[in-house]
Amino acid sequence: MTMKKELITEQRHHQTFEDLKHLDAKGEEFWYARALAKVLDYADYRNFVAVIEKAKKACEVSGQQVSDHIVEVNEMVSIGSGAQREMDSYALSRHACYLIVQNADPTKPVIANGQVYFAIQARRQELADDDAFKALEEDKKRLFLRNELKIHNKQLVDTAAQAGVDSNLDFAIFQNYGYKGLYGGLDAKGIHATKGLKKSQKILDHMGSTELAANLFRATQAEEKLKRDNVQTKTDANNTHYQVGEKVRQTIQELGGTLPEALPTPKKGIAKIESEHNKQLKSNDEADE
Repeated sequence: MTMKKELITEQRHHQTFEDLKHLDAKGEEFWYARALAKVLDYADYRNFVAVIEKAKKACEVSGQQVSDHIVEVNEMVSIGSGAQREMDSYALSRHACYLIVQNADPTKPVIANGQVYFAIQARRQELADDDAFKALEEDKKRLFLRNELKIHNKQLVDTAAQAGVDSNLDFAIFQNYGYKGLYGGLDAKGIHATKGLKKSQKILDHMGSTELAANLFRATQAEEKLKRDNVQTKTDANNTHYQVGEKVRQTIQELGGTLPEALPTPKKGIAKIESEHNKQLKSNDEADE
């Protein structure tokens, strides 16, 4: 009987969280802070604001823009006898609500329900995003992954520099060690030749999404390992990069995947894809005007 009562209560709270949801002009969902505070059993809104501040910090630490998830707004609040008054508040994304319930008072029973609800909703969004990514055309996948790789290569440069890889030549050598591990001994020049590319064409701009994903994994894991092992010398940095590349290659083999040097080379380069993408965006913007 107790379990049934708890289940009914949990379902009721989940329905309440769902009922509080609003949609903005773009169709994106959000929750008002004051309304959420009331459901989460915060009688004093000032105490809830302190929880929002913790959520802001958590958002920053995770590398996300606070303004994408927590925005100052005015909210109409009931003040009794059917009257309402406009009061300062926040518009909160689902992710912001998730961070808030994770930082809220754990002694409040309703908080646990909030944590379950927003965790489930966050996971559903992750799955939806993943499905959306899978549905992208190959060129769009390539453009996305290539841009991600640019970001992580810059981070890898900074991390490698702390281990003494401090010149362009040093980094070229360091990068080749990673390639050799991943491509069975081929360096950048060897990969370039294997792909049959022209001298002016960059190898990363002529990789399919599968190959780009393997290189993105190599770059991110090399960065993490350099930091984790506190690598201090160029020699150790080069060896670390090789080991990471070799491990990624080994994993591909174990999974029965196609080794990177054997993957097909796309005819279209990233520069052309990016140009076509920008033209499409411009065309869409003009159509909306």
